[in-house]
Amino acid sequence: MRTRSNSGVRLDYYQRIVHKLILDHQQPVTGLFPASPQNDHAWIRDNLYCILAVWGLSMAFKKIADQDEDRAKTYELEQSCVKLMRGLLMAMMQQKEKVEKFKSTQNPHDSLHAKYSSITGRTVVTDTEWGHLQIDAISLYLLVLAQMTASGLQIVFSLDEVAFIQNLVFYIESAYCTPDYGIWERGDKTNHGLPELNASSIGMAKAALEAMNELDLFGARGGPSSVIHVLADEAQKCQAVLQSMLPRESNSKELDSGLLSIISYPAFAVDDPHLITKTRDTIVTKLQGKFGCKRFLRDGHKTPREDPNRLYYEPWELRMFENIECEWPLFFCYLILDYCFQGVKNNVSEYMQKLEMIMIRKDDGMKLVPELYSVPADKAHLEQSEPGSQERIPLGRCPFIWAQSLYILGKLLQEGFLAVGELDPLNRRLCSEKKPDVVVQIVILAEDNEIRDKLLEYDLHVQTINEVAPIEVQPARVLSHLYTYLGRNKKLGLSGRKSRDVGILSTSKLYSLNDRIFAFTPQNFDYEEYYMTRDPALLASTFTANVAFLGMSWKQMLGRPTITLLATQYLLDHGKIPMAMITTMKKLKSGYINGTRVTLGNLGDFLSTSAITNLSFLGSQEDGYPDKLNPQVQSYLEEHLLKSFSTKFSLLSRPAARGRSLRRRMSVRGAIKKTRSINVDSETLGMEGENVGPHGLLERKPSWLEVDPVYGRSPSPEDAKRKSFTKGTSTTNLGVTPTIEITKEKSPSPPKEEVVNKNVVIRNRTISESQSLMYAEQETDELIGMLRETESLDEQGDILQYLVDTHGLDFNTGILENGKPVTVKDLLKVLYEKACSQKLWGLVRHSAGMLGKRVEDLAKAVTDLLVRQKQITVGMPPNNEYTITAPLPENELRQLIHCAYGDDESTAMLTQELLVYLAMFIRTEPQLFLEMLRLRVGLIIQVMATELSRTLSCDGEEASEHLLNLSPFEMKNLLYHILSGKEFAINSAGRGNFSIVSNKSNRYGKKSQIMLEGQNIQGGIEETPTVEPDRQGQWLRRRRLDGALNRVPRDFYPRVWGVLEKCQGLVIQGKILQPNLTQEMTSGELKFALAVETVLNSIPQPEYRQLVVEALMVLTLLVEYKTINNLGGMITVEHLVHKANQIFLEDQMRCNGDATLCCAKAESFGGAQVCGGAAGVCQLLYDSAPSGSYGTMTYLARAVAALLADRMPPDTPLECTIT
Repeated sequence: MRTRSNSGVRLDYYQRIVHKLILDHQQPVTGLFPASPQNDHAWIRDNLYCILAVWGLSMAFKKIADQDEDRAKTYELEQSCVKLMRGLLMAMMQQKEKVEKFKSTQNPHDSLHAKYSSITGRTVVTDTEWGHLQIDAISLYLLVLAQMTASGLQIVFSLDEVAFIQNLVFYIESAYCTPDYGIWERGDKTNHGLPELNASSIGMAKAALEAMNELDLFGARGGPSSVIHVLADEAQKCQAVLQSMLPRESNSKELDSGLLSIISYPAFAVDDPHLITKTRDTIVTKLQGKFGCKRFLRDGHKTPREDPNRLYYEPWELRMFENIECEWPLFFCYLILDYCFQGVKNNVSEYMQKLEMIMIRKDDGMKLVPELYSVPADKAHLEQSEPGSQERIPLGRCPFIWAQSLYILGKLLQEGFLAVGELDPLNRRLCSEKKPDVVVQIVILAEDNEIRDKLLEYDLHVQTINEVAPIEVQPARVLSHLYTYLGRNKKLGLSGRKSRDVGILSTSKLYSLNDRIFAFTPQNFDYEEYYMTRDPALLASTFTANVAFLGMSWKQMLGRPTITLLATQYLLDHGKIPMAMITTMKKLKSGYINGTRVTLGNLGDFLSTSAITNLSFLGSQEDGYPDKLNPQVQSYLEEHLLKSFSTKFSLLSRPAARGRSLRRRMSVRGAIKKTRSINVDSETLGMEGENVGPHGLLERKPSWLEVDPVYGRSPSPEDAKRKSFTKGTSTTNLGVTPTIEITKEKSPSPPKEEVVNKNVVIRNRTISESQSLMYAEQETDELIGMLRETESLDEQGDILQYLVDTHGLDFNTGILENGKPVTVKDLLKVLYEKACSQKLWGLVRHSAGMLGKRVEDLAKAVTDLLVRQKQITVGMPPNNEYTITAPLPENELRQLIHCAYGDDESTAMLTQELLVYLAMFIRTEPQLFLEMLRLRVGLIIQVMATELSRTLSCDGEEASEHLLNLSPFEMKNLLYHILSGKEFAINSAGRGNFSIVSNKSNRYGKKSQIMLEGQNIQGGIEETPTVEPDRQGQWLRRRRLDGALNRVPRDFYPRVWGVLEKCQGLVIQGKILQPNLTQEMTSGELKFALAVETVLNSIPQPEYRQLVVEALMVLTLLVEYKTINNLGGMITVEHLVHKANQIFLEDQMRCNGDATLCCAKAESFGGAQVCGGAAGVCQLLYDSAPSGSYGTMTYLARAVAALLADRMPPDTPLECTIT
């Protein structure tokens, strides 16, 4: 035999090891690896990691193949990999029904199994006996399959298998919002079988989706039909959630060493180098020990204190495992590979030494990696008091093949037999490198020549839809329909893609189909579906957000993104192109918009630079005509060639006969208004104004939102309606005959004309109650006659609201249109269209609610918030708030929101709208949501109305009318100002519409600005001093906003955990935070934060809640500076606030401060608070800055000192540590 080179000899040694430790255990029939000689179960995840060493070795042999035997060895090793990958594929294909079912249900019991029999490849436990839903395992399979295929192995043999793999891609598509059992198969760490959202699963799914995209499973020999397609937006969603979670693993695990597998080899799922470093460093500092890393904090697995007789833990016992968790050498292997890929040789050899010191030598000199190291039972208490001091013993399987395989890869890389690029042929490791700037291409098309000419007036040259032929332009929903044909397979019973969502990344590509080319307009510009697209200013801002998003998220794709926009009749405002559109288009011509590079041009010019995807899967593959379009698709496309967008408003458009039957008109008036439920009233919210006394000591502003105790409904007083007419703020006076504004009484007595009906005084009954009285003689056809003759859309709305309440949506009105009967619903649709074109947003929201229109992808918006660890409540506090903690399907969400608001369609619609804006903000500006755990939409709506009533100096009802009439863009703007806490002013834009502007900008004239207290500012903007004076009401407003948004100081929850350690509980609003929470949860755990939050949310008044948070912060300082070892028994936090208030008032009396005018009077001292501050605390204390000698922190600190003085034994000296 010829002599081998040194490298050949060394590789032969590794081949012996791989044979002995790995390949000898591979089952000859299925190709799977059993868990151990005693246990024939084959886990998907472990099998994949085992085979990586075999694959690595095969590529090392390929390089030195100087003899035939080496080529033979290469082939033999490669085929072992193919055998295993096909074994797993066969096992999963036997469960194809589950894949099909899971796409719709995402139910853990419908998931593919996590382990199979290694002898037969069949299932070994039932669906319910094991936590099977482990998205990371299926994702790892797809990732390894993609990498091996790219390295030249042929694993998939037939087109049926290709279809199955395509469906596995759909299976993991929803990973970003599917709670699973994760890499340790446990879910929540108490192991009660509760799945949770795991960062490691989401990261693995993201990597698999990116690796699979446009991959030809037949390698170099394939054609268009063997290519896998992935919608880029799905991977992007995983990416965004991952960014928001790391370094947290899940709700119950604040950290997990399993994350090493996604920040480096094999997944490389994170793009942000800082986040990678932060996650790695956190794992090394918190979890690394001498014998490996702990999986996560308080992991009881195989520790001496674990009860081996049961699978689960009691929550209180988790504290026993602190500092004695087992350490796993496996993670040293991950770190070695990580540093090999980074090319940091010193760290590779340092970790290799650490690992080889704890490996176990066998008689024949082979070094084995054990599964884990545990603390001996007799040393547990010593280890707990001094972590890292005791020696540990190896337990579990030895060798642990998962770790052994990664160790062998590490050695091959370290000794230079493999280059990192060979283990990663798809170049995933480069995803965190800096990329060149993306240039976003933008095409604007006009619907017809008329619009093209209008744009030309502004020097904007665009083509019409007809001029871009042969390129066809379609709305996004057509693309989403075409994608449902992807992955269909009759033989396997697989139905293709279920999700209807196509995001901006997918619509920014061009698509080729045979010889046709398609461009698609973005999903959130779909005029058919959503009223928010009817607001030009909102469209412009959504558009700029889309461009910025593409600039950041367009990665791993060949070609540039192209946004195709359609300028249609819908956009015209009274026949003109709105200014918002023109300014945005002008900006586009400059080449930059908000820092993103853009280029404006025609579709034809961009063909060579755009990303183009081939829709080859639409061929009739299964019928044997791959080049011919599927007949269903053919007919679908012919139907959907862009029809003109114009709708006819023939109904309800006859000229009115003026001045007839005024009486009838008055009686339906206000039907819509009756449904409103926004409460800007004082008592419930603690939102009292200065002039409100608790028991009517001062005159109280009359509020129309007094809820009637019997029916729980709000009255709808006529005169408020008239008041709003005369102010010119309401949209109602558009072409209303002047005769209507006759009565101007100041009390809700019936209008003069309604003499006919004597008993209409009880205005606040539900419609059904009072209809028998009100409309006794009023026939339906008479109402329909009125409907025809009135021109005011508000009145038409009231009449239709009444018709819907009495007869329902499908009631036949008896009108005929083109020979077809017209229902109330048809009339509502026409009303909706008209309200949209006249921009009467209050009416638009109400009619959209009644028609059950959905706001753009509500479910997606809610999911976007939830997966970023924000819980949501809907409904008006304090009584009917519903909390949403897990993603729900669209219809259930709509149901829930409508339940929460009863009959109030407008507010239900507004809630859906606000959820969409919150989701937009959390996608683009996540920093606005720092330190907020729950978003209480009902409370946010009330605060928005309160802010409007404060800024416009009007009462509650008017404010809520104004709020519901804000255009979508202004609504989004107002929400932004409230989230960011910026001061704002309001401009009246005429027609009852307002615009909201930041106080810092110079965009408005001096006259229109309404300042904080409602007084006009004197002089120009330039003269305002640069430092804002400490205005009255500023801190109160700040606390109100922070309280309503549930915002807390940084690291607040971990610090409260520290306080709980030192006392016997904290009492807030009668609810107790028990100290045993610290036994059950670690300080950084999300579950702990939610527990504290729930207790704080029981405080109804936002500003009072904020003072309670400040009081807790003072307590945390005591604990952190170790002023005192123990805080004694239970602490009632509110007592601290009231004590601080008392000290404040005493101070005020001493120095004759402002509070002497309200609360600090000798005679009323301690009695009823006069100024009506929330929860009996003086308004002026709420309005004090936190710092300074008269600041809230000073008083709270004094209150805490007083509390401790009571609790300390009198003779103990207190040390005064000055910090």
